[in-house]
Amino acid sequence: MANILVCDDDRDIVAALKIYLSSEGYTIYEAYNGKQALELMRRHEIHLVLMDIMMPELDGIAATAALRREYNVPIILLTAKSEGSDKVLGLNMGADDYVTKPFDPMEVIARVKSQLRRFTTLGGQQKTGELLTVGGISMDDAAKSVTVDGESVSLTPIEYNILKLLLSRPGQVFSSSQIYELVWNDPSLGSENTVAVHIRHLREKIEINPSDPRYLKVVWGLGYKLEPQK
Repeated sequence: MANILVCDDDRDIVAALKIYLSSEGYTIYEAYNGKQALELMRRHEIHLVLMDIMMPELDGIAATAALRREYNVPIILLTAKSEGSDKVLGLNMGADDYVTKPFDPMEVIARVKSQLRRFTTLGGQQKTGELLTVGGISMDDAAKSVTVDGESVSLTPIEYNILKLLLSRPGQVFSSSQIYELVWNDPSLGSENTVAVHIRHLREKIEINPSDPRYLKVVWGLGYKLEPQK
């Protein structure tokens, strides 16, 4: 089973999550600020991180940014309802998803399982052998690799799966709700900002000029599509 790092300065929350996640067979590592989280990541093989935003010494936003520079594991933020702008900032820093406090432990478990499934798939344990190409973008789904004009591109699990969805149906417009439901495998309530942030990150990695994209287009009022190339 997977190793999960739970980082929150509220020890009761860490203890509760440890109980619920351990009951699912996961091994839990505990941290109470961002610095401790970074230290544990360097000493152990961690497959997923649950990260609080507001913490002493090093907050969750800064810790997420630091983690993303070195690791590609899924990161789920633990946020308060009042931290709406911080959710978007956290996604900008590379987080994959978030859960709002007070949370239902079953929702946390469901989101953990969903993110780990995607991470495992990206890790190569499930191979389809599919090669998807649009213009200069090429995805080898067996090797879980993406190149743009022959140059390798590093994507997070969420970015990879969004790109795979759009590459599989070039020219088709997907709404934010459709993308969220198909990629996150969760109901899409309030998902527009989350999808928009990941789309922006994806553009920055696959477009020469992200502000004037050649491939990943927005269809105003409808959604997003990958533009077929002549």
